[in-house]
Amino acid sequence: MNTAHITISPAEKVAPVNGKIFGTFVEHMGRCVYGGIYEPGHPSATPDGFRQDVIELAKELGVTVVRYPGGNFVSGYRWEDGVGPLENRPTRLDLAWRSIETNQFGLNEFMKWISLVGAEPMMAVNLGTRGVQEAADIVEYCNFPGTTELTSWRKEHGVDQPHDIKMWCLGNEMDGPWQIGHKTAEEYARIAEETAKAIRLVDPEVSLVACGSSFEEMPTFGSWERTVLDRTFDHVDLISLHAYYEKFDDDTPSFMASSARMNRFIKGVIEAADEIAQKKSSEKRINLSFDEWNVWYQKRFEGVENLEFEHAPRLIEDEYTVEDAVVVGGLLMTLLNNSDRVEVACQAQLVNIIGPIRAESDLPAWKQTIFYPFALMANGVSGDVLRAQVRCDTYDCELMDDVPLVDASSSFDAESGKLVLMLLNRSETERISSTIDLSLFNQLQVERANQLGGGDLTLSNNRENPNQVAPENISLEVGEGGILAVSLPPVSWTFVVLREVQNPQ
Repeated sequence: MNTAHITISPAEKVAPVNGKIFGTFVEHMGRCVYGGIYEPGHPSATPDGFRQDVIELAKELGVTVVRYPGGNFVSGYRWEDGVGPLENRPTRLDLAWRSIETNQFGLNEFMKWISLVGAEPMMAVNLGTRGVQEAADIVEYCNFPGTTELTSWRKEHGVDQPHDIKMWCLGNEMDGPWQIGHKTAEEYARIAEETAKAIRLVDPEVSLVACGSSFEEMPTFGSWERTVLDRTFDHVDLISLHAYYEKFDDDTPSFMASSARMNRFIKGVIEAADEIAQKKSSEKRINLSFDEWNVWYQKRFEGVENLEFEHAPRLIEDEYTVEDAVVVGGLLMTLLNNSDRVEVACQAQLVNIIGPIRAESDLPAWKQTIFYPFALMANGVSGDVLRAQVRCDTYDCELMDDVPLVDASSSFDAESGKLVLMLLNRSETERISSTIDLSLFNQLQVERANQLGGGDLTLSNNRENPNQVAPENISLEVGEGGILAVSLPPVSWTFVVLREVQNPQ
C-alpha cells in the first residue's frame, strides 16, 4: 500500500478563513434563473415567484457570495430593462446564449432573492456593448443615498434604501473572442480604468474586479494580466480568473490533477500581479477573484451557434458523478489553501446550469453530488487556514507532471478548538495509507469523518434517484502521540472534523 505523511501545525498559518471563497454564480443562461431560482406557479414558489426549495438548498450549501447577472450574458445586457413594473419590461434577444430574455427577473428581484439566501451580491457591469456612463448609472441607482433622478427611479420601483452593493466586476471575459464586445488588452484596460474611476466617484467604498484571463490556456494569459493591471493598478482591487475542468478521453489521472492545475493557474496570476506592483514600486497587493470555476463537460456542448432562439432553453445541465464530486472537493481545497491571495471565488453556477442544485417544474429541487464537498467545507472551516506539509509519491499525466498523489487542506479555530481536515487521493488504483501528525495541537478527538469516492465513481443523483449519493460516515480515532491514521481509497475525498479535548485527564 502506498503511503502519505502529513504534518499540520497551528503555527503554520496561511491566512484567516475567508468565507467569500464559498460563492456561487447566477447568470441569465438556460434554466438558472427561469425554472431555477425563479418559477412563479411552482408549488414551492414565494409570492415573488422565487422557488423556496432552491432557497433552502442554497442556504444549506452555505453560499456566501452570488455573482450576477453574468457571465457572457452581461456583455449585451441593459440593466434598465430589468427594473420597474413587470408589465413594462421589454423582451429582448440575448445574443450571448441565443435566448429570449423576458426581463421578468432583474436587479431588484435578485436583491430581494439574495437577502432570503443570506448572501452578499457581486454585480457585473456591461463593458462589451456599453461603457462608463451606464456603469456609473447602475452604481448610482444601487448605492447612492441622496436624491437624484436615478435614486428617485429606484424608490418608484419600491426600493427606498440603497442596495449598497460593494463588489463590482468590470465586465466579463473580455479577453475572449466569443465575448460580445470583445476587446484587446489595451482596449479593455483603457475602458476598465475609466469605468473604475467613474464608479469610485459615485461610491469610493466599492471593491472593483478587473477582467483577467478566461482560462490558463488562453494565448494571451500573462500578457493580458500585465497589460490590464499596468493601466488599472491604482483603480482596482482584484483581478479575475476563470477555469473549468473536465475529463477527456477517460483520462482519470489528468482529471484528478485538476486542482493542481488550478493551483498553477493561481500562482501564475499572482506572479503577474506582483510583477506590476514591483514595477510601480507599490506595496499594494492585487488579490484574486476566482469568480467562475467548476467541472464542466464542454465537449458535450455543441456551441451557441447551433442554438435556436427560445426562452430559458436547457443548456449544459451536466449530471455530476461521484468522480466529479471528488474533483470539486480538490478544487475547493486549492482555493482554501490560497486564501492569502484568493479573496473571492464563485462556483458556476448555482442551479441547473452545471450547478450543485437541480430543479424541475414537477419535482422538489435536489442535490447533485458536487453539493456535498462544497456544503461540508463552507459550513465547516473556520479560524485560520493552516499549511499542511505533505510527503507522498507523485505521478505524471497527459496535462501535468509531478502531481502529488495526495493533497491536504486544513483550518483551525483556536477559540473553539476545532480542526478541520480535507484529504484528496488522486490515485486511480491505489488505496493510500496516510498518517497525519497532529502532535503540535492539544489532545484532539474526532467529531465526524466523511468520505466520497472509493467505490462506483459513475453514480449520480438524478430525477429518478435524487438521493443515491451522499458522503459516507467513517470511523476514525487519534492515536498515540497525536497521530491520525486515515485510509484513503482510490479517487476519494475525505473530510474530518476534530476538536481539542477540554481538560484532558
